Amino acid sequence: MELRNSDIKSFMTRELRSLLVLVLSLAISFTASASSQGIDFSFQTFDDSVIRRQGDATPNRNGAIQLTVANLGENHDWSEGWATYHKPMRLWDKATGNVADFSTQFTFVIDSLGKSIFADGMTFFLVPEGAQLPVNSSGLYLALVSPNCSPANSSTSFVAVEFDPHINNSDGVMDPNCSHVGIDLNNLTSTVSCCVDWFRDKIMSGGRINATITYNSSTQNLSVLMIDADAMGADINSSVIYDIVDMTKYLPEWVTFGFSATTGTLFELHTLAAWEFSSNVQVAGKKSKLWLWAVLGLGSFILLILIVAFIWFRHRSKRKRTYTSGEEDDPAIEEEFEQVSGPKKFSYKDLVAATDNFAIERLLGEGGFGRVYEGYLTSMNASVAIKKISSGSRQGIKEYATEVKTISRLRHRNLVQLIGWCHEKKELLLIYEFMSNSSLDSHLFKERTFLPWEKQYKIAQGIASALLYLHEEWEQCVVHRDIKSSNIMLDSDFNAKLGDFGLARLVDHAKGLQTTVLAGTMGYIAPKCVYTGKASRESDVYSFGVVLLEIACGRKVIEPRAEEGQVRLVDWVWELYGTGRILDAAESKLGTDFDEKQLEYLMVVGLWCAHPDHIARPSIKEAFSVLNYNAPPPVLPSKLPVPFSQASIVSSHATSTSGTEVSTFTTSSIQSSHSDSSALLPNTI
Repeated sequence: MELRNSDIKSFMTRELRSLLVLVLSLAISFTASASSQGIDFSFQTFDDSVIRRQGDATPNRNGAIQLTVANLGENHDWSEGWATYHKPMRLWDKATGNVADFSTQFTFVIDSLGKSIFADGMTFFLVPEGAQLPVNSSGLYLALVSPNCSPANSSTSFVAVEFDPHINNSDGVMDPNCSHVGIDLNNLTSTVSCCVDWFRDKIMSGGRINATITYNSSTQNLSVLMIDADAMGADINSSVIYDIVDMTKYLPEWVTFGFSATTGTLFELHTLAAWEFSSNVQVAGKKSKLWLWAVLGLGSFILLILIVAFIWFRHRSKRKRTYTSGEEDDPAIEEEFEQVSGPKKFSYKDLVAATDNFAIERLLGEGGFGRVYEGYLTSMNASVAIKKISSGSRQGIKEYATEVKTISRLRHRNLVQLIGWCHEKKELLLIYEFMSNSSLDSHLFKERTFLPWEKQYKIAQGIASALLYLHEEWEQCVVHRDIKSSNIMLDSDFNAKLGDFGLARLVDHAKGLQTTVLAGTMGYIAPKCVYTGKASRESDVYSFGVVLLEIACGRKVIEPRAEEGQVRLVDWVWELYGTGRILDAAESKLGTDFDEKQLEYLMVVGLWCAHPDHIARPSIKEAFSVLNYNAPPPVLPSKLPVPFSQASIVSSHATSTSGTEVSTFTTSSIQSSHSDSSALLPNTI
């Protein structure tokens, strides 16, 4: 329907008025300054000018702090103590919504004096500003909860990391059946936890432990790393856990932070030997009283803005009139594809006809950003897969634009071909070639046809060829960021084709990817990415290595129902490699019908690519050469390596944490941030 001239004028008047208000508002706040608030300290000894002690916490002769009763001659039963920094920390800013990044490193000792039965352990915690040590909170309450408040329903909010050598399964607390580290959110039953086998020996010997706790506000990643501070070289022990935590849901703007420890009827020493901490948050500044002069000084600039705005709104109203009449697609989306060439633009009418009006019988799958249908395009005489993305999702639009602009320029036999796209009727649609043999994971883990070994090895080589093209052979390096078995499709001849480029990023060959938004799927994400959010060629190689191991072993990267020691695929296969029994991990369905050399090469290259240290991983070119017998397989360490040095731990920060050892990774709440490509295929849901 055509807009009347009066409507256009009214529209322009409203828009100009809104713009004037906006410009004046900006001018008023022109002199407002944003400021940064934070805390930064490093203590090798402690005194009461900077540390507040409560309960049984006392200084010792070496300048450290004993958090619980330290003398065996005293009545040490049911001891509890706090040591907190003397100033509160601003955890987030209500005015801006900004949340602090923080990082803390500390050295502690839990000493049972040689006894093999331990007390209750200690925590690093954050609580609301001004909170006090709860009354009678010793023993299993870890000095965070009073006995009159169930640990499952605390009256005081807290976020804590517990280093707990004692097993408690009473009064609402459910501990793992081991000495462990855990993350507690208003509840002493940890949201995530990890058994630490070497923890017991350190407690019995009274050895030092270094801990690093970081929080990255952009990814909401709270991560914990424990390291044996007395071990050297390759014998160093470490353990790590992490969880995604929205701090604003659990704690107020200002918090008190520090350490707690308790004992019950059993004795142990809890010593805080050193502590470093840094935090930073951007907060709203105060407005200058000279704002009026700033407005007057900007008068000529405002006039220029209004003139330009008038011209722009005239142009915009014309485009709006055309779009309202149904003659043009959404201009904002149209602009995303001005440079796109190759894939064909389809009309919405053609796609409705191809899918019988998106009939439920045509539905192949449903993911995070919409549905995928099988369609038949009469103009091409071919079946296609049509991904229909909701335009109401900002992330969906971003994914849609990324896929079109990235994959439309790529040409390789092992990449899914994007045939076309459409954006009409406020719908965003992508049209792909149809993969008649579904996705790789449906054959590996589901009830589809079991693939003979020759096809499996050919699939592995095909994936490597696709990655080699993306990383090194195309004009720019393409970092896929979500390589997994469900994103590898199989055509009618079981040729592998890598798909789902919604998270892909283009980078110069000489540069690394600097994205800090964690994306991908748990188990396939390289350890370094979990902490930095930065993907790279090396993180793609890690995911590729995991897929190779899934092919060889016929099981998922994380299998919670597996036997002890076999839950994480990489850990299990590496252990077998170290004992010379790597073929014991082979898929049992293969029987004896496989090439032993190929299987061994596939597993070793898989481990090589999934090395926890990104520096030690091969390039995809090196991995491809081994899979094609153009180079021998590497000799790997007999034990899963730990990529940390103690120096790197001390210098790490919440926004720049590097690498981590993954053998004790635990499943967290991270999920894939988008739908699998397996939704493009039949019977894969």
